Amino acid sequence: MAETISNLLASVHPDDAAVLASGRRALTYADLHDQIEQVTVCLRGHGIGRGDRVAFALPNGPELATTFLAVASFTTAAPLNPASSRQEFEFTLRELGIKALLLPEGDARMLRDLAAFSGMAVLDVRVHPGTPAGRFELVSAQPGNRETHRAAEPGPNDIALVLQTSGTTARPKTVPLMQRHLASSAQHIRATLGLGPADRCLNVMPLFHIHGIAACMLASLSAGGSVFCAAGFNAFRFFAELTESEATWYSAVPTVHQTVLTRAARNAERIAASRLRFIRSSSSALPPSVLLELESVFGVPVVEAYGMTEAAHQMASNPLPPGTRRLGTVGLAAGSDVAIMDPQGNLLPRGEIGEIVVRGANIFSGYENRPEANAEAFVAGWFRTGDQGVIDDDGYIAITGRLKEIINRGGEKISPREIDEVLLEHAAVQQAVAFAIPHAVLGEEVGVAVVLKEDAHVTERELLAFVAGRLAAFKVPSTVRLVEELPRGATGKVQRLHMARQLGLV
Repeated sequence: MAETISNLLASVHPDDAAVLASGRRALTYADLHDQIEQVTVCLRGHGIGRGDRVAFALPNGPELATTFLAVASFTTAAPLNPASSRQEFEFTLRELGIKALLLPEGDARMLRDLAAFSGMAVLDVRVHPGTPAGRFELVSAQPGNRETHRAAEPGPNDIALVLQTSGTTARPKTVPLMQRHLASSAQHIRATLGLGPADRCLNVMPLFHIHGIAACMLASLSAGGSVFCAAGFNAFRFFAELTESEATWYSAVPTVHQTVLTRAARNAERIAASRLRFIRSSSSALPPSVLLELESVFGVPVVEAYGMTEAAHQMASNPLPPGTRRLGTVGLAAGSDVAIMDPQGNLLPRGEIGEIVVRGANIFSGYENRPEANAEAFVAGWFRTGDQGVIDDDGYIAITGRLKEIINRGGEKISPREIDEVLLEHAAVQQAVAFAIPHAVLGEEVGVAVVLKEDAHVTERELLAFVAGRLAAFKVPSTVRLVEELPRGATGKVQRLHMARQLGLV
């Protein structure tokens, strides 16, 4: 089994397509290996060695994909969200100890100023017209020494990638992922999905987060397949990209799938002509009603997986046919050991609800410089996910809620997902997200944000009555907000913990 990113890319046919993008020639595996070598030589020439940290803030697309692969094959990659604020960039560059920064040529003035102040090297990613997707040249105003000797390649325990948690409740924590963590995760995903050289992923996920990096890109390339790199998710371009890419699968967060469904009817011919053999969902809960609608519209199986940054993405997944998919679950353990633990650190028998804990080859070893967080996060070798769930007698894992997102209404504990799923049964509702609103007496009250289907009409009062007819009175929201679009984070996920503030309710 491959233990480094370089190993993942080794056993392929050199003339096969690896990276594609709209309107561009395909980058072959031979081209990709040459690109990696050129970047390695350039970075060495600018004083970057094994274990140094190289950040890059590039728009989503093929150059971001090949930049990650090149940097992570040689040293430690730190992909940044280009939409971050100056304060976020300052914190990240300082926290991660970045030695060099790669930026789009002629762009990102704010980051250039920060790099100059910090004394780090800045190299431009220059894309020449007519080159294959993902092909670029690294250039700098300060020429390197052009050293050409080949440095030792990273080993399995070298850090390949550093990412930061979203920091929803505190300052972000740094997650270092070793070469072996990423290699293990990619191969588990490949096995779960049965990926091969004929498969192509249409990637609409950001390649500065683990979902896009591990599932869409590394799993595809580890199978000798290819990845079509879109410039992020755009509902108006998605179906054209589906046609152009000739993709056999795509993976996304539930809000993306829900948006795709809103435009599916007007793209029926493209859907009928597509090469899709399955659709994957991960990073947050996919309502069963959305899964069934996706399967009905696209005529292919939809599998929901369970992943997080600290696990280099995938921990569990529903199987593809002929395996049994179980609605309302994230499937079976897929690469990690998964168990349920009580607050005292005792493992619970199947059928009992508690915190989901994991261990395995893809699980990280601990947050950087956060001993107090690590002491809380690890118990007897198990990593505490912060998710509440249960494992049934057949090993299928159901997530009942995020522990920090459980709403405590006067002592009554409410899973917001339960309210989401009830509202999604209403014929007029396209998306629904329940969340906590601070309350002076009860501690927390239940709020919900709802996006209606196109041309649908329903009042807040009617939605409350719909929920009241299906759930206990204490679970019925006190506030319903009809919105045109749900506020989302950088990965497209809805952030429940921030929802009340984002909607002006606190």
